[in-house]
Amino acid sequence: MSRIDDLIAEYCPDGVRHQTLGEIGEFIRGNGIQKRDFRDSGFGCIHYGQIYTYYGLFADHTKSFIDPNLAEKRKKAYKGDLVIATTSENEEDVCKACAWLGEEPIAISGDAYIFRHHQNPKYISYCFQSELFQSQKKKYITGTKVLRVNGDAMAKIHVPVPPLPVQEEIVRILDSFSSLEAELEAELEARRKQYAYYRDQLIRDCPSIRWIPLSEISENCDKSRKPIKKEKRIAGKTPYYGASGVVDYVDGFTHEGDYLLLSEDGANLLARSMPIAYQISGRNWINSHAHVLRIENANLRQLVEMYLNSISLEPYITKGAQPKLTKQRMETIAVPVPSEDYLSRIVEMLTKFYALTTSLTDGLPAEIEARRKQYEYYRDRLLSFDELAV
Repeated sequence: MSRIDDLIAEYCPDGVRHQTLGEIGEFIRGNGIQKRDFRDSGFGCIHYGQIYTYYGLFADHTKSFIDPNLAEKRKKAYKGDLVIATTSENEEDVCKACAWLGEEPIAISGDAYIFRHHQNPKYISYCFQSELFQSQKKKYITGTKVLRVNGDAMAKIHVPVPPLPVQEEIVRILDSFSSLEAELEAELEARRKQYAYYRDQLIRDCPSIRWIPLSEISENCDKSRKPIKKEKRIAGKTPYYGASGVVDYVDGFTHEGDYLLLSEDGANLLARSMPIAYQISGRNWINSHAHVLRIENANLRQLVEMYLNSISLEPYITKGAQPKLTKQRMETIAVPVPSEDYLSRIVEMLTKFYALTTSLTDGLPAEIEARRKQYEYYRDRLLSFDELAV
């Protein structure tokens, strides 16, 4: 960290000025692009839902295109601009930002904003991730089911704005963390493919496999789910589950027993940075973002969990801005069910390899999680400056 310390001592020894986003740039609202406008080629575009589904902190190419004639009438992001998703059903996806680093301009849909500025674009994108930014955005979110933040509100959020050489060094450090994580993610993806091959071979070699829809091997217990807004939760010891795991601990419970939870919505249904299926037991409180399945046979429940976490569910997910796995589509997913004689043997063999590729406490995922926490720690530390006295 000595290089960054030297730069701070040289360029801002007395602190860094904190400025609102409205002071260092302008927000431009996107307009009028629907997913039905997409085509295989043409003028590059980004739909707001893609920002938290497909894109990371930076991008230099698009996944989608529209007719050039349509693009002429649409707002465009240019190299260095940030593209920001301002609408989602999930709080963490509101104000998700992606710095556009491509040479060509791109058209931007409604419910997205362009942030045009004269700072280091990667630095500003990292700022949008920081705890400082996230804590401020919460007070500007409106809506209940669909959450929004508008440009006027974002313009009031303040961030530290050090001189450009300091910004560039911060970006270099944080990019190095991201690069290490990307290498581990690539290795994990290779392991997952290896696991899928091994899983499929076991299924092919099993003489008693039947492919049965989830609706026929499980009882759906979604009706007992109950979401509670954060400010209305009573603190307690009961895990409060959302789409991707425990999000809080509350008093009371909605379900008691052994269940398999399956994400109902959220970008993770496609991104798969975390498991989408996980088992729970005892007393738990479950909100409306996870399907609740009762499967009495413990071995079968374990097999279904591993299988769902290892396959793509994209064919079953609705194509709206917010990925969603409806109850109707979920129940049509067919899973391999062997006879009881083979079930325990297959589960035992798959579990050993599954732990290496999927468990958050073993193997590569644990290392990736540790790297991510290390990155978040240094990101927030690097973006914390003494404020320059006015």
